[in-house]
Amino acid sequence: MRTLKTSEDDVEAVIEIPRGSRNKYETDEETGAIFLDRVLYSSVHFPTDYGFVPGTRAPDGDPLDVMIIVEDPTFPGCHVHFRPIGVLCMRDEAGLDEKVLGVPVADPRFDGLREIDQVHPNLLAEFENFFATYKMLEEKESVVEGWEDAAHAKVVIRRSREAERRRLAGRRAAGGRR
Repeated sequence: MRTLKTSEDDVEAVIEIPRGSRNKYETDEETGAIFLDRVLYSSVHFPTDYGFVPGTRAPDGDPLDVMIIVEDPTFPGCHVHFRPIGVLCMRDEAGLDEKVLGVPVADPRFDGLREIDQVHPNLLAEFENFFATYKMLEEKESVVEGWEDAAHAKVVIRRSREAERRRLAGRRAAGGRR
Protein backbone atom coordinates (compact mmCIF):
# COMPACT_ATOMS: atom_id res chain seq x y z
CA MET A 1 0.00 0.00 0.00
CA ARG A 2 1.30 3.43 -0.94
CA THR A 3 1.36 6.05 1.80
CA LEU A 4 1.35 9.78 1.24
CA LYS A 5 2.61 10.60 4.68
CA THR A 6 5.74 12.67 4.19
CA SER A 7 6.84 13.66 7.69
CA GLU A 8 6.38 12.78 11.33
CA ASP A 9 4.19 15.87 11.70
CA ASP A 10 1.62 14.52 9.22
CA VAL A 11 -1.44 12.90 10.77
CA GLU A 12 -4.07 10.48 9.49
CA ALA A 13 -7.73 11.47 9.58
CA VAL A 14 -10.93 9.66 8.69
CA ILE A 15 -13.44 11.88 6.94
CA GLU A 16 -17.03 11.57 8.08
CA ILE A 17 -18.53 14.63 6.40
CA PRO A 18 -17.45 15.98 3.01
CA ARG A 19 -17.17 19.69 2.39
CA GLY A 20 -20.50 21.19 1.28
CA SER A 21 -22.68 18.61 3.03
CA ARG A 22 -25.59 19.35 5.36
CA ASN A 23 -25.62 15.69 6.42
CA LYS A 24 -23.94 15.00 9.76
CA TYR A 25 -22.45 11.51 9.69
CA GLU A 26 -21.00 9.63 12.66
CA THR A 27 -18.74 6.58 12.62
CA ASP A 28 -19.64 3.75 14.99
CA GLU A 29 -16.42 3.06 16.89
CA GLU A 30 -17.09 -0.65 17.34
CA THR A 31 -18.09 -1.55 13.78
CA GLY A 32 -16.60 1.27 11.70
CA ALA A 33 -19.98 1.73 10.00
CA ILE A 34 -20.91 5.27 9.04
CA PHE A 35 -24.42 6.39 9.98
CA LEU A 36 -26.43 9.48 9.15
CA ASP A 37 -26.66 11.17 12.56
CA ARG A 38 -28.86 14.06 11.41
CA VAL A 39 -29.32 16.66 8.72
CA LEU A 40 -28.31 20.10 9.94
CA TYR A 41 -31.34 22.12 10.98
CA SER A 42 -29.80 25.38 9.78
CA SER A 43 -29.35 26.36 6.14
CA VAL A 44 -25.57 25.96 6.40
CA HIS A 45 -23.12 23.35 5.13
CA PHE A 46 -19.77 22.07 6.31
CA PRO A 47 -17.06 24.45 5.01
CA THR A 48 -14.29 21.82 5.10
CA ASP A 49 -13.99 18.05 5.02
CA TYR A 50 -14.71 17.07 8.62
CA GLY A 51 -13.77 13.96 10.53
CA PHE A 52 -11.59 12.62 13.30
CA VAL A 53 -8.08 11.45 14.13
CA PRO A 54 -8.11 7.68 14.80
CA GLY A 55 -6.59 6.55 18.08
CA THR A 56 -7.48 9.74 19.94
CA ARG A 57 -9.90 10.76 22.68
CA ALA A 58 -10.97 14.40 23.08
CA PRO A 59 -12.33 15.91 26.31
CA ASP A 60 -15.93 15.39 25.05
CA GLY A 61 -15.34 11.60 24.98
CA ASP A 62 -15.25 11.33 21.18
CA PRO A 63 -12.23 11.00 18.91
CA LEU A 64 -10.49 14.33 18.20
CA ASP A 65 -12.28 16.42 15.57
CA VAL A 66 -10.45 17.58 12.46
CA MET A 67 -11.31 20.03 9.68
CA ILE A 68 -9.33 19.65 6.48
CA ILE A 69 -9.29 22.48 3.96
CA VAL A 70 -9.96 21.00 0.52
CA GLU A 71 -10.81 22.34 -2.91
CA ASP A 72 -12.94 19.30 -3.74
CA PRO A 73 -14.72 17.21 -1.10
CA THR A 74 -13.68 13.62 -0.44
CA PHE A 75 -16.25 11.12 0.90
CA PRO A 76 -17.32 9.54 4.20
CA GLY A 77 -14.78 6.92 5.25
CA CYS A 78 -11.91 8.38 3.21
CA HIS A 79 -8.55 8.34 5.02
CA VAL A 80 -6.53 11.52 4.49
CA HIS A 81 -3.01 12.36 5.62
CA PHE A 82 -2.99 15.99 6.68
CA ARG A 83 -0.63 18.58 8.12
CA PRO A 84 -2.05 20.32 11.21
CA ILE A 85 -1.87 24.11 10.94
CA GLY A 86 -4.03 25.27 13.85
CA VAL A 87 -6.89 24.63 16.25
CA LEU A 88 -10.33 26.19 16.56
CA CYS A 89 -11.12 26.35 20.27
CA MET A 90 -14.78 26.34 21.20
CA ARG A 91 -17.30 25.07 23.73
CA ASP A 92 -20.60 23.32 23.23
CA GLU A 93 -23.10 21.40 25.35
CA ALA A 94 -20.41 18.75 26.07
CA GLY A 95 -17.76 21.30 27.17
CA LEU A 96 -14.38 21.96 25.56
CA ASP A 97 -14.47 21.13 21.85
CA GLU A 98 -11.16 21.61 20.02
CA LYS A 99 -11.15 21.16 16.26
CA VAL A 100 -7.77 20.71 14.58
CA LEU A 101 -7.46 22.51 11.25
CA GLY A 102 -5.26 20.94 8.60
CA VAL A 103 -4.41 20.71 4.93
CA PRO A 104 -4.09 17.51 2.88
CA VAL A 105 -0.54 16.33 2.29
CA ALA A 106 -1.61 14.89 -1.09
CA ASP A 107 -2.58 18.31 -2.51
CA PRO A 108 0.44 20.30 -3.76
CA ARG A 109 -1.60 23.52 -3.65
CA PHE A 110 -1.16 23.44 0.13
CA ASP A 111 2.57 22.58 0.22
CA GLY A 112 3.57 25.99 1.60
CA LEU A 113 0.76 26.25 4.14
CA ARG A 114 2.19 25.53 7.59
CA GLU A 115 0.52 27.95 10.03
CA ILE A 116 -2.91 29.31 10.82
CA ASP A 117 -1.81 32.88 10.05
CA GLN A 118 -1.22 31.85 6.42
CA VAL A 119 -4.95 31.15 5.96
CA HIS A 120 -6.95 34.11 4.67
CA PRO A 121 -8.79 35.76 7.60
CA ASN A 122 -12.11 35.64 5.73
CA LEU A 123 -11.84 31.86 5.39
CA LEU A 124 -11.16 31.52 9.12
CA ALA A 125 -14.17 33.77 9.80
CA GLU A 126 -16.33 31.46 7.65
CA PHE A 127 -15.23 28.45 9.71
CA GLU A 128 -15.94 30.34 12.95
CA ASN A 129 -19.36 31.44 11.70
CA PHE A 130 -20.32 27.90 10.75
CA PHE A 131 -19.45 26.47 14.16
CA ALA A 132 -21.03 29.41 16.00
CA THR A 133 -24.37 28.93 14.19
CA TYR A 134 -24.78 25.35 12.95
CA LYS A 135 -26.60 24.15 16.11
CA MET A 136 -28.64 27.30 16.65
CA LEU A 137 -31.96 25.93 15.37
CA GLU A 138 -31.46 22.81 17.49
CA GLU A 139 -31.41 25.14 20.50
CA LYS A 140 -27.93 23.95 21.43
CA GLU A 141 -25.17 26.36 22.25
CA SER A 142 -21.75 26.48 20.63
CA VAL A 143 -19.32 29.26 21.50
CA VAL A 144 -16.22 29.92 19.41
CA GLU A 145 -13.29 31.06 21.54
CA GLY A 146 -10.63 31.59 18.85
CA TRP A 147 -7.69 30.06 17.03
CA GLU A 148 -4.42 28.56 18.20
CA ASP A 149 -1.35 27.82 16.07
CA ALA A 150 0.20 24.65 14.60
CA ALA A 151 2.32 24.03 17.70
CA HIS A 152 -0.83 23.99 19.82
CA ALA A 153 -2.50 21.63 17.31
CA LYS A 154 0.36 19.16 17.81
CA VAL A 155 -0.08 19.40 21.59
CA VAL A 156 -3.83 18.76 21.26
CA ILE A 157 -3.19 15.72 19.04
CA ARG A 158 -0.54 14.33 21.40
CA ARG A 159 -2.77 14.92 24.47
CA SER A 160 -5.71 13.19 22.72
CA ARG A 161 -3.57 10.18 21.78
CA GLU A 162 -2.40 9.87 25.38
CA ALA A 163 -6.00 10.09 26.62
CA GLU A 164 -7.01 7.24 24.31
CA ARG A 165 -4.04 5.11 25.44
CA ARG A 166 -5.09 5.66 29.08
CA ARG A 167 -8.73 4.82 28.27
CA LEU A 168 -7.76 1.59 26.52
CA ALA A 169 -5.35 0.62 29.32
CA GLY A 170 -8.17 1.16 31.83
CA ARG A 171 -10.49 -1.06 29.79
CA ARG A 172 -7.87 -3.81 29.66
CA ALA A 173 -7.26 -3.53 33.40
CA ALA A 174 -11.02 -3.82 34.00
CA GLY A 175 -11.14 -6.98 31.90
CA GLY A 176 -12.53 -5.35 28.79
CA ARG A 177 -15.55 -3.82 30.51
CA ARG A 178 -16.29 -0.07 30.40
